[in-house]
Amino acid sequence: MEFSAQQIAMLLGGKLIGNAGAKVSDVAPIENAQSKHLSFITDEKYLPQLATTKAGVVLITKSLVVEEQLAANNTQMAIILVENARGAMAQLLQLVAKTMNPARNGIEQPSYISDGVTIPDDAYIGAFAYIGKNVRLGKGVQIYPHTYIGDNCVIGDGTILYSGVKIYYNCRVGQQCILHSGVIVGSDGFGFEPDAQGINQKIPQIGNVIIEDDVEIGANSTIDRAMMGSTIVHKNAKIDNLVQIAHNVEVGDSTFMCAQSGVAGSSKIGKHCILTGQVGVAGHIEITDNCVFGAQTGVANSVRKPGMYMGTPAIDASTWRRATVGFKQLPEILRDIHEIKKNNK
Repeated sequence: MEFSAQQIAMLLGGKLIGNAGAKVSDVAPIENAQSKHLSFITDEKYLPQLATTKAGVVLITKSLVVEEQLAANNTQMAIILVENARGAMAQLLQLVAKTMNPARNGIEQPSYISDGVTIPDDAYIGAFAYIGKNVRLGKGVQIYPHTYIGDNCVIGDGTILYSGVKIYYNCRVGQQCILHSGVIVGSDGFGFEPDAQGINQKIPQIGNVIIEDDVEIGANSTIDRAMMGSTIVHKNAKIDNLVQIAHNVEVGDSTFMCAQSGVAGSSKIGKHCILTGQVGVAGHIEITDNCVFGAQTGVANSVRKPGMYMGTPAIDASTWRRATVGFKQLPEILRDIHEIKKNNK
C-alpha cells in the first residue's frame, strides 16, 4: 500500500512541513531509509540525520525541534510533527499489520469441534484445531491451526490464538488478547510432597488460569494452573517469549515481563512493574506497584517500595551500581589487606 504525506498527517493529526505529495510504501530506520520509506525520530541525537536521510516522510516528536528551523533543504522530503513519534509510528504499523495479515473467518477442515459449541459467524477456526466440550468463543476470535482448547474454557471477543497454543480445561482468556505460538495455559503447577519413604507424591492442581483483557503472551511462555483458586494475569499485562509463571501467581495490570523471567508459586506482582530479561522471583512474596528489576535480578524477598532494583538478592539499583564498582576493586583491596597483615607480623 502507498500513502501520501498528507494522508498520514491527517490520520495522525500532525503538522505537515515540506512535500505534502511525498508518497511512501514501506518503513525503515532513519539512517537506512530511501525515498519510499517512512521513518521517525524520538531522540534529539538522531536529528542531524535529517540533513542526510533519503526518507520520503519523517515523523518527529515536536518537542525535539523548533518548527521555524525545519526549513526544507531537501524539498522532496515531508516532515510530520506529532506529540509522540514512536506512538504515532505504532499507530500506523497497526494499520499496516492488519493489511498484511487480515482477520480470517470460517472453519477449516480437518478440525474437531465438540457438539454444542457455538462458533460465531465472524470467527476463524484453523485446520487441525481442537475445541473441547462447553467451550465459549467470543466474536471475531482467531484460532490458528494446531491449537488446542480444553473443556469448559472461555475465549473472549477478538482474541487471537496463534498456531500451536494449548489451553487446558477450565481456563479463561479475556477479550482482545494475543497468545503467540507455543503458549501453554493451564498446565499443572509444580506441586509435590515427599511421603514417609521420601518419594515425591503429586499434589493435584485443581484450580485454573484467568487471563484478563488486552494481555499479550509471547511464544513458548507457560502459565501454570493454580493448585486451588486461580493463577491470574491482569489486564494489559505484556509477557515476552520464554517466560514461566507458576501456580497461584498474580501479575498486576500493565506489568511487563521480559524473556526468560520466571515467577515461583503464589507470588504477587503489582501494577506497572517491569521485569527485564532473566529476572527470577521467589515464591510466596509480594512486589508492590511501579517496580523495575534490572536484567538477572534475583528477588528473594517482598518488595514494599516502588523503585528500580538490581542484583541478587535485589537491592536498590543505585546501591548495586556502587557495589559493583567496589567488586571490581576487590582484588586490589585484598592485596592491600594481605600487605598490611604481612607488615604487621
